[in-house]
Order: sequence, then structure tokens, then C-alpha cells
Amino acid sequence: MLRVFANTDIGKARNMNQDYYYVSDYADDLKIYILADGMGGYNGGEIASELATTSVKNYITSNFSGIEHDKESIQSLIKSAIEYANMVVNEKASTSKELEGMGTTLEICLIYNNRVYIGHVGDSRVYRIRKGIMRKLTTDHSYVQKLVKDGTITKEEAQNHPKKNMLLKAIGGATLVEPDVMVKGFLKGDILVISSDGLTNMVTDEQIYSEINRNIERAAINLINKANEKGGYDNITVVIIENY
Repeated sequence: MLRVFANTDIGKARNMNQDYYYVSDYADDLKIYILADGMGGYNGGEIASELATTSVKNYITSNFSGIEHDKESIQSLIKSAIEYANMVVNEKASTSKELEGMGTTLEICLIYNNRVYIGHVGDSRVYRIRKGIMRKLTTDHSYVQKLVKDGTITKEEAQNHPKKNMLLKAIGGATLVEPDVMVKGFLKGDILVISSDGLTNMVTDEQIYSEINRNIERAAINLINKANEKGGYDNITVVIIENY
């Protein structure tokens, strides 16, 4: 059985919420959870995030029954869904001057047979909590993460780097996108956390774990409040999925 707690907030500094998320209904056969953090002037980011989310959801639900349900086929389906969403957003961006350059991050978690299939583009994140340990499953597609990986700066320096928000990959930013697609175990007692960087730029991983551990039902709201207390410089979205 799955329990899901999700919330989104505009934050303290923005005049529009460009985050968008989708969570499967309890009755849905296919369990899909999607989060997108849009970017782009005017209302481009808001359009990009909703468009990417709905495109991915529709693509997966339309095609899932027609594929083999082995690990390779499901991962391939997620990759195709992301490429399709990228094409849709990219084409929409070319329809008007205001939408030029719009894009979005994208996190997909498809839960099937005690596994979670993850598709990832950008710097929103997916974590898994298992037996009291929280691990980040995704790697940020950001300039700062590349600097950390190359050993140019430390993780601590990355926290306040001036180019922190510069993405190396996004949905809609180019005609082709190369997503990260992976499969992980999702067992009884495990918890998934999907969040936009409006949370992770404001709240530490330790604080995220602590709030979920303290009160999972209130954690999404409490974490949003914490991010807002620290300035709320961006839209904040949190999706928590418990396998209980």
C-alpha cells in the first residue's frame, strides 16, 4: 500500500508558481508521480512545467499496457516519454516570442512491482529513505554539480555559489535531451521524496529527513513552511510517497 503527501507553494519572492506536480489517485492501476519546476519569462515556466507533466503522464498511461513489463522495457518507456515531453515543450516554445527559451526540470517516479523507475532531467531531486538512512538517487544536471564532481569546489561552496541555478539540461531547452533513467528497489517501509530546488536550496537533507521522521503526514507542509521561514526565494514543491 502507498500513502502520498504532496504540497506546493509559491514561496515569498515569486509572483507566480511555476512548479507543477501530478500524483496518481489511490485507485489508479499505474502509480506515477511527476514533478516539474518551470523556467522562462512571462508565464513560460508555468506552461512548460504543466505541459511536460501532462505529456509524460499521457504518454506512459497510453503505452504501458503495450510493452513488456521487464526492467529494460519500462526504463525505455520512461526515456521515450521524456523525449516526447521535450519535443512538445520545445515546439510550444517556438510558437510565440514570449515563450522563447522556456523550459522545465522533470522528475518521474513510476512504481511497479516493488521497484521505482525514475526519469530525471534538471536539478529537482528524488531521495529514498530506507531503514533510517536518506539517499539522494538523482544527480543534479547543474553547472555547480559539475564543478563539485570535477573537484573544483566543495559541496559546502556549492550551497552558495552565484551560478547555483544554471542548468546543464532541461526539458524544452533543446531539440534533444538525454535524461537519466534508473531503477531502484522500493520495498515495504521505504519512503520516496521528490522535491523542487525551492526546497533543497533552503532546507538541508538532514532537516528533510528529520521532518519526515517526526511526522510524515505533516512533513510536506512543515518543510514548505521551513523553506519560507528562510526566505522562500523560489516556488517550493514536495511529494512524499510511503510504501507501508
